[in-house]
Amino acid sequence: MTDRPLMPIATAVWLIDNTSLTFDQIADFCGLHPLQVKGIADGDVGTGVRGIDPISNNQLTRDELEKAEQDENYRMKLARPKTLVADRPRKGPRYTPVSKRQNRPDAIAWMVRNHPEISDAQIAKLLGTTKSTSQSVRNRSHWNSANLTPQDPVGLGLCSQLELDAVVAKAAARRPRVAPDEGPTLEPVAAAPAPVEKDEEEEDRRDGKVDVDKVFASLGGGTMRRRDADEENEDEEN
Repeated sequence: MTDRPLMPIATAVWLIDNTSLTFDQIADFCGLHPLQVKGIADGDVGTGVRGIDPISNNQLTRDELEKAEQDENYRMKLARPKTLVADRPRKGPRYTPVSKRQNRPDAIAWMVRNHPEISDAQIAKLLGTTKSTSQSVRNRSHWNSANLTPQDPVGLGLCSQLELDAVVAKAAARRPRVAPDEGPTLEPVAAAPAPVEKDEEEEDRRDGKVDVDKVFASLGGGTMRRRDADEENEDEEN
């Protein structure tokens, strides 16, 4: 933590307006030059800056301010917070023990086979590997591709079940937006073809009905030949 207030000029503006401290005391506390503090007091520096109370911001105690006002040689000290909040650690690449690094290609093969919707970048982040390694396993260009045995990464200890489920759920939610299903759909009624009218002759032919007149007409004999044929049939029956 720095030994200077967060907003030194705004703090100096408040100390000039509300205390009897000297320019040197204010400059030492705010980390400014005494001439700069004098310029703030004259209105040449920090014009329009609103003063900030260091006491209400827990940067200065009331006792410390009173001591400085009583002794112009006293130099105030910045108040320390009662509780220290540790800085949030930055997320780095996942660490994989050396003994388990040889199992990562098997875990990648398992994920590619069982969850192909997960991208190579997600696999690399989950298993602590590289995107190129994941791609080589996916397209079977890995140097040991013939000997890979797909194994569950949770069972290998490369990730937890909760982490795996979260990645799978995220990939499943993203899949419909990236690659929508383009399966067959029903055509609208307007696009349906119009019914074709069947020829009466074709229907009669399918039903076994034959127009005798048309048959004899095609042979060139007309109605007379049909009558002769009928008479011959009657004589044979008699």
